[in-house]
Amino acid sequence: MLRAVTPGGHPAITALWLLGLALVALAAAVLVLGAITNAELLALGAIVVLVAASIAYQLRLRRFTATLVATEEALDAGDTKRARDLMAPLLARFHTFPLVQEVAADVLYAAGDPLSAAALWETAMKRLGAPRVAPRLVAAYAALNRGGDARRVAALVPNDSLAKLALAWSELAANGGDRERGSVLAGELVRDVAGAPNATVAAMTAAVAAIADARRGDRTGMLAKLAAMRRAVPTPHDAAFLGYLAGIALRESGDIDEARREFSVAVERSPESIGGALARRERAHLPT
Repeated sequence: MLRAVTPGGHPAITALWLLGLALVALAAAVLVLGAITNAELLALGAIVVLVAASIAYQLRLRRFTATLVATEEALDAGDTKRARDLMAPLLARFHTFPLVQEVAADVLYAAGDPLSAAALWETAMKRLGAPRVAPRLVAAYAALNRGGDARRVAALVPNDSLAKLALAWSELAANGGDRERGSVLAGELVRDVAGAPNATVAAMTAAVAAIADARRGDRTGMLAKLAAMRRAVPTPHDAAFLGYLAGIALRESGDIDEARREFSVAVERSPESIGGALARRERAHLPT
């Protein structure tokens, strides 16, 4: 637990623990020899050293935890640059630590690198569990057009609404997606949109349902859901992703010029975000 390779560890702290344990052993040996006073002094020294090592470890662990929290706060504010700057040193040093893998994947996905994010989330999920990680991993595979992997991971958390939302997006928009299944999922989600955890998720639900409407040829339904989506007041990062989804819906309805405009606005709003990256990709594939 107190090795130098743990988030709170450091070679100097490890050395202090070893010194403290050595003093304990020496105190016991001296006590056996009958030198009680010397044994007491050695034991006192051992206590001081071990307490100092424990305090140093806790302080470093607190700083580590504070960095993870600051990273997530930066992501919530849409500041992916600050999040990357905070997380890069931790990932370089503690790349096998599940919490670091999880938060680093959050940063990479938000910054438009779903491939690296998926690799880290897959590894982190083995230790942290599917309920905690799977919904985000489904989204990463949806962004990568890997519908089969999205289905595999979503099956691990069949009752998770965020995983269902990401799977609906994948089925409706990804290459090789099951459009019919995606439409069914989108319909179920939009009927329960009042239970969405926040306004941004509700807006994403409306946007995904708009894609389903567009594929069915229901232009009125699509426009109504896009109007509902636009009532949200998201961060630039989330606004870019919503713009990407809106562009997909408009493209599916045949409004190529409007789709191009939505994609372009998404890229301008947040060019280094996942929404900006996906909008840029889809805009490049539009017919000229």
